[in-house]
Amino acid sequence: MSRPITACLLCLSAWLISCSGTAPASPPEKATAAAMGYPITPVDIRHVKMEDDFWLPIIRRVQEKTIEYAIQKCEEEGRMDNFLIAGKQLEGKVRGDFPFDDTDVYKIIEGASNSLISAPNPQLSRLLDTLIDIIAVGQEADGYLTTWRTIDPAAPPAPWVEVKEGVRWESLGASHELYNAGHLYEAAYTHHLATGKRNFLDIALKNADLVVSTFGNGPGKIHNVPGHQIVETGLLKLYELTARKDYLDLARYFLDNRGNPDNHPLYGPYSQDHVPVTQQDEVVGHAVRAVYMYAAMTDIAVLMQDAAYDRAVHALWDNMVEKKTYLTGGIGARHEGEAFGDNYELPNLTAYNETCAAIGSVYWNHRLHRQSGEVKYLDVLERTLYNGLISGLSLDGTKFFYPNALESDGVYEFNRGACTRQSWFDCSCCPTNLIRFIPAIPGLLYSKSGRTIYTNLYAASTADIDLNGVNFTLRQQTAYPWEGRVTLNVDPGKTTRATLKLRIPSWARNEPMPGGLYQYARQLNDAPTIRLNGELLDLTPADGYFTIDRAWRAGDRIELDFPMPVRKVGADERVADDRGKLALERGPLVYAVEEVDNPRAFGDIRLGTADEFVVEDRPDLLDGIRVVTNKNLTAIPYYAWSNRGVGKMNVWLPRATESQ
Repeated sequence: MSRPITACLLCLSAWLISCSGTAPASPPEKATAAAMGYPITPVDIRHVKMEDDFWLPIIRRVQEKTIEYAIQKCEEEGRMDNFLIAGKQLEGKVRGDFPFDDTDVYKIIEGASNSLISAPNPQLSRLLDTLIDIIAVGQEADGYLTTWRTIDPAAPPAPWVEVKEGVRWESLGASHELYNAGHLYEAAYTHHLATGKRNFLDIALKNADLVVSTFGNGPGKIHNVPGHQIVETGLLKLYELTARKDYLDLARYFLDNRGNPDNHPLYGPYSQDHVPVTQQDEVVGHAVRAVYMYAAMTDIAVLMQDAAYDRAVHALWDNMVEKKTYLTGGIGARHEGEAFGDNYELPNLTAYNETCAAIGSVYWNHRLHRQSGEVKYLDVLERTLYNGLISGLSLDGTKFFYPNALESDGVYEFNRGACTRQSWFDCSCCPTNLIRFIPAIPGLLYSKSGRTIYTNLYAASTADIDLNGVNFTLRQQTAYPWEGRVTLNVDPGKTTRATLKLRIPSWARNEPMPGGLYQYARQLNDAPTIRLNGELLDLTPADGYFTIDRAWRAGDRIELDFPMPVRKVGADERVADDRGKLALERGPLVYAVEEVDNPRAFGDIRLGTADEFVVEDRPDLLDGIRVVTNKNLTAIPYYAWSNRGVGKMNVWLPRATESQ
């Protein structure tokens, strides 16, 4: 068999040339077979057209540059070759260093599929078909799909994967066989929704049926759970699509038996496998594994109305937000184990804050909002999204952060680089996770429940929302996050009574983040305002929303104004690294000072509680930003740091004494 990768890249080039002029259109609608039980439903990306100057360029950068770049890197490092070698279409040994390398291809397909939903494109669709054909070559006849074990089960690509008998599933704590399956299921689900095709879905279902027949309670089945979670949410996506209860039951089995020593030798806190999940109340261990598991636990709590799961999920969230989350929304303080640290252990220079963990946090918080409608989950989601998540991608779309530190001395390098953006990683989970996530961002903007529409995030966009058979078109105009003014033009298909809930961001409610871990040095005196058809409303915010219930007519216009001064932030005194320091914010953005902008006496910069600042529009700098300046410093949005070479950076600055 000839290698089809070159043809793939030629297809991709054709797509890149044509995609800039591709108009969004609706791909095939696919009704899911099983309702997921969440009372609040997101307005998915097929019905939201982004038009803003902040997110749309980032999404296009991923579509037009990062996907192509990642495919090239995957080809160079043998990701596609492994499927062909496993299927005996090529000769050779396993290429790559990790047992989860297959998932890079799956995540690229998922991100490209999300791109197809917002901007259908035949060339890209054909490219994905080619990649899916390659994956199919590596699948064994019974559905098994993990290429390294198929190629040579006695020679895993990583030394920490134990091999005793050279059989499937023998080292689930480290083999990532079920982690690979989980990403396969999530990607196949999205590809099917985007295209209506079954080619990738059938691969996933064949594998899922094998996993169902292999694991669980009952004679002849393996009693064990995966080391790295995500198969659980993948199975639940397949359940949503097919209504096959076996998938739901197995997802729950994997969760129910974590921390159960009668089921398997426990992997310990690193894998959240130290006590049963319903008894866990502190976030511990590998942060990415943790938030993927908490997302699945939330699904089970909602789907099965399980009170014990629900209590555990909310206890874990409280612990994470109140004691273990960085100002940027990043999570996972320790390089060792890519893990959460102790309560209030939030070092800045050595912060890990893996990009994948930020993505997982957004997935989890979005679920929690869909469950309850509580605004606090969107507050954490927004903070993470604008700061500790997109910081992982460079402004040119081809360099990445794996850790996202809050301080750089220009020297420190440990475990995939802490102060330098890398062109790729031997473990490339973060770049491909960004690819799968960023094109789906429009699906976070709006939600609905009954006759209520939630405006979750603010970005210039047009959304078509089916509200009980009436099409509501919302046209949002704003320069957010640079400005706090938002206009929403409401156009129902006919005069219709409905409730619009308009989120007031936590930063506009004098709260940096829920839970009290951070506080503003001064309260904001100017309150958010809302106008309806030009009339200022005397509307008291409730539960973090402006809520309007009325009969809406075409031409109705809402105007929001969130005052957006520069704010100084302090941390809880128990956070040792932030004691005696302040940080700068404006709107949802955390700011940082870089040495390149402050070359004189960088180490002597101090921040006083009475300091005043000027906000300056700099369209020529870092793809267009607003800088915060005074006579002592120049600060840029944190997400944009380290795009001008290696240098020093600080988010937290020492407080100036009164004499200073």
